[in-house]
Amino acid sequence: MSLHRRFTPLHLLMISINGMVGSAWLFAPLYAAKIAGSAAIIAWLIGGIGTAVIALTFAELSVMFPVAGGTAQIPQISHGILTSFMVSWIAWLSALTMAPIETQAMLQYASTYFTSLTVIENGIPVLSWVGMIVAFLLMLTMCIINVASYNGLIRSNLIIFSFKILVILLTVTVLIRTSFHPENFIGMFSITTNFTGWQAILTAVATGGIAFAFTGFKHGVELAGETKNQAVAIPLAIVGSVIGCLILYIGLQIAFIAALSPDMLKNGWADLSFIGDVGPFAGLAAGLGLVWLLKLLYIDAVVSPGGAGLIYVTSTARILYAMSHIGYLPRWLQHLNKQSFPVTAIFVNFILGMFLFLPLPGWQAMVSFLVSGMVISYAMGPVSLLCLRLERPNDARPFKLPAAWLICPFAFYFCNLLSYWCGWETIWKLSIAMIIGAALFSIAVIRKQITISHYNIRSGLWMVPYLIGLVLISYLGAYGGKEIIPFGWDFVVIAIFSAVILYLAVISRATINEQVLDKNLEIASTY
Repeated sequence: MSLHRRFTPLHLLMISINGMVGSAWLFAPLYAAKIAGSAAIIAWLIGGIGTAVIALTFAELSVMFPVAGGTAQIPQISHGILTSFMVSWIAWLSALTMAPIETQAMLQYASTYFTSLTVIENGIPVLSWVGMIVAFLLMLTMCIINVASYNGLIRSNLIIFSFKILVILLTVTVLIRTSFHPENFIGMFSITTNFTGWQAILTAVATGGIAFAFTGFKHGVELAGETKNQAVAIPLAIVGSVIGCLILYIGLQIAFIAALSPDMLKNGWADLSFIGDVGPFAGLAAGLGLVWLLKLLYIDAVVSPGGAGLIYVTSTARILYAMSHIGYLPRWLQHLNKQSFPVTAIFVNFILGMFLFLPLPGWQAMVSFLVSGMVISYAMGPVSLLCLRLERPNDARPFKLPAAWLICPFAFYFCNLLSYWCGWETIWKLSIAMIIGAALFSIAVIRKQITISHYNIRSGLWMVPYLIGLVLISYLGAYGGKEIIPFGWDFVVIAIFSAVILYLAVISRATINEQVLDKNLEIASTY
């Protein structure tokens, strides 16, 4: 039994947007404004355009190799097993936490009416034992929808997608019409005239929820192996979802800033807050007397994260499925049910995800960790594209990225900047996860569960200076580090570092003769 090609271009686009619009829109406009003030709008533009550039590289690769779990399988084509394992390990670990975090966001909002769902520990709301039971049931429901019926998954996605987009459009329109204070935008451009202002803007991109808000574009990469009309569907889902969500998020940020009473900003943007845990938009609606909008926002505060969690259950299972298919994990994880869904992978992720319902350090801190992990997998897009342009220049490319030799270095540079902007407090934790992954890989090789050849080692060695370099620059840098590399010069250092690593990655690529694609990958003809 094999996976089926069944997602249409429209289905894949809605899945990507649904996965992208989760808890981020409920929190990110507040956190971004607290960090960058009205210049948060500029931060959204930087985050959206940068992510769109990265997405373009994956659009070409995923159309060229429409496989399930592209995050794991595409790096294997360009650099072999070692690189593929490290990238897929970090990507899977990051994606695994998404459904639990979105579920926790749902319950955190729902606790406004059902107080028994959460308790406060050290000032942070965490799930009570009642909340844990409800979280278990919600996560289980997401899994059941994913494995029970293809039509049920599509219908559920359509209903959730339609509702959350309608609520966002209503929120933007009503807030702008009800309360618009143009004076709140004063200083939006003057902040860009100094280093401190730019540091705030770039910090907002990485840690204010902006980069997190765009992570859903890779759903199209993971589901490419189950998509019809790949040449249209995959670029539309991967790039179209980023552009569509950028428009929505900028609208939300403008509406949020404009609706704030100037009195709320008398102590500065950093002190901006709302009583309790109602969230920024619900707090604004309550303050403006928009009771009907407040109720709608509370409903959507449960629906939006739920929709994103549902889609992450779908795509994260494909990463685990691909890792099993390549041979990193036991073969039983490839098991499909009668609906041709990877049921075993879905429920293994469910069990592991339940262990994450521990007292978390807060939405914003977890977002930083997730972004830093996701960005490592993003970096393989431009790297693999350049390698495959050299190794397979005559292969058909239904979607071909123009000016790839200019765009890919910029995309790789932006990935490394995102990692750096996440800050030392996040990067050192990510480094531990990478060390654990390397240890697991080494154990599997020693036990001969994974067979690795000389070329796989040679093709993956560039990852060592790359990962060590990211950690070292973060430690020495201005984002929570020792500030030995001051802000401004860090851009130059990362640019030189990115150029050197990209060169090493390209020259160490796996050659066509060394790869047996039909054996190791699920090519389109096998579906």
